[in-house]
Amino acid sequence: MQQFKKMSAAIATGVLCLSILTGCGANEKKDSAQTQLDEAAGQTAVEDADMEPSDDPAAGEENRAAGFSLGEFSGQDVNGAAYTNEIFQDYDLTMVNIFTTWCTPCINEIPDLEKLHQEMADQGVNIVGVVMDAVDMDGNIDKDAVEKAKVLAERTGASYPFLIPDAEGWNGRLNGIQAVPETFFVDKNGTIVGSVYTGSRSLESWREVVEAERGSLKGDAS
Repeated sequence: MQQFKKMSAAIATGVLCLSILTGCGANEKKDSAQTQLDEAAGQTAVEDADMEPSDDPAAGEENRAAGFSLGEFSGQDVNGAAYTNEIFQDYDLTMVNIFTTWCTPCINEIPDLEKLHQEMADQGVNIVGVVMDAVDMDGNIDKDAVEKAKVLAERTGASYPFLIPDAEGWNGRLNGIQAVPETFFVDKNGTIVGSVYTGSRSLESWREVVEAERGSLKGDAS
């Protein structure tokens, strides 16, 4: 819980929004949040060249490394629906996209992630979003952020779930995040596979990433 509080405090002060990745700073966060939501619909993903996304092979941290199990957890999405770690069981691969409602690149790529979601669902690939600012420094649900996330889902057309982190941060995996958006992949057992991806990407770039991660997963299974 203490680690999760520290993580939430970092989010609240805008530390996670590194300029090289998102183009926003701590002073811009609160003033720009509603503007970002207003402009979300119809936006395209931020260009890769501007975002300089990276493929981070776990950065040596145990809870980020491939093979780390998210374990058992439970929580709710922004609409109040319950979820557990069983959310992964019906898909071979799940893309977990961690974002905040005040991060412009996070918002801008959601329409493309929805397109990817529609394209890949029949191929055993799912997408879930995790709304990191939906909890405050004490681990309590931030109702304002949840309402913003609801509006964001509506305006961007996102049909995949926007999840609120549980108190333990998914067995510690959500702790210590340095920048958003951050994306990682898990298999149907809730075990982390592949690399960590920091920064937003275009639809085509995400297609390539997903295909590569699917290929790696098939290789591991063979």
